[in-house]
Amino acid sequence: MRERGDGSGTGDADGDGATSGEVDGNGATNGGIAATLTRRRVTIAGTVLVVLGLAVAVRELDVRAVTAEVATADPLVLVAAIAVYAVSWPVRGRRYGSILGSIGHPAGTTFLTLAVFVSQTANLAIPARAGDAVRASVVNTYRDVPYASGFASLTVERVFDLASIAVLAGVAMGWLAIGGDTGPLQIVAETGGARTAFVAAAIVSAATLGVGAVVVTSARSNYGYGGRLRARIRGEPRLEGALEAALQFVADVQIVARQPRALVAIGGASLAVWTLDVLTAVLVLAALDSGLPTGTLLAVGTLAVSVGNLAKVLPLSQGGIGLYEAAFTALVVGLTPVGASTALAAALVDHALKNAVTLVGGTGAVASLGVSLSSAAEESRSSRSAETGNFLGSPKK
Repeated sequence: MRERGDGSGTGDADGDGATSGEVDGNGATNGGIAATLTRRRVTIAGTVLVVLGLAVAVRELDVRAVTAEVATADPLVLVAAIAVYAVSWPVRGRRYGSILGSIGHPAGTTFLTLAVFVSQTANLAIPARAGDAVRASVVNTYRDVPYASGFASLTVERVFDLASIAVLAGVAMGWLAIGGDTGPLQIVAETGGARTAFVAAAIVSAATLGVGAVVVTSARSNYGYGGRLRARIRGEPRLEGALEAALQFVADVQIVARQPRALVAIGGASLAVWTLDVLTAVLVLAALDSGLPTGTLLAVGTLAVSVGNLAKVLPLSQGGIGLYEAAFTALVVGLTPVGASTALAAALVDHALKNAVTLVGGTGAVASLGVSLSSAAEESRSSRSAETGNFLGSPKK
């Protein structure tokens, strides 16, 4: 990675990547609670709690039965699932290229696919979901994309991800409601143990669609909020730097919202990415011989993957481990005759398969680009602190 100088003015960081609190005249440390509750520590603690909870839940199941279910999976169908999931990665790279291109920073699909692999691998390997910071650092280093623009592009990607998942979940619920006597409210009631995740997923989906609507509406308005804010803080260099970074961030997001062709291209690619993700899980269920009719298999698989991924939005565990499996298993058991051992086996294999592809691809991408994940994450934080006065101090997810 590029050298950034002596790092003066960025503050010292502790082992967790959190900036140490300042010491006042009495020797007391300011912001002790904030310094202690860093995103990394919260993520590690959340991972431990989720894994312990999953272990307690598994005690109610026959572990041998789950292991036996995994062992009976059809290897050819699993290979097909791996191939389907692998195809989604160039689509991710192409989609990210459409986002960057729309804000004036074009880059090749191959490079951006490698960048996406690196960032997703960082999310699995480094606590507190540092992947966004790593990707922003990679595109800044190799394509001179400003950090504000890099994080704006990632925000656009996240919004489209969540919106696409919400759309697929809605289609799946509609299919289940039309195909039988089960209405949407009854589906929620029958999800049993996944009800909390289901309701949370609905809230996240509604919030995402709402944010998208606000962004598109504001992008087409002519209100000069930027000029008014600049006038209010004129003469305050530190605040002016932070404001300019924030306005650049918002402007980049809104540039995408003003381009119908870009919205269509990014939206279509996002639906393709998550459709391939769903098909991977459906193939895993098929490999375990769930016995479900094709229509039900597709609908329930789509809903399980959608809710499982929306459950991972909050960074409560490393790589979403435990959260995804719990939501996926409870939905499949609640909506189908499939047993708990088969559903859990499918969730475990599906998540493990996807993480394995990510790690293999990420390892190759890291070697190809010569990137250090931890150094890239720290470089991104330090550079943004210097550029923005800590206004955009932590990566968004």
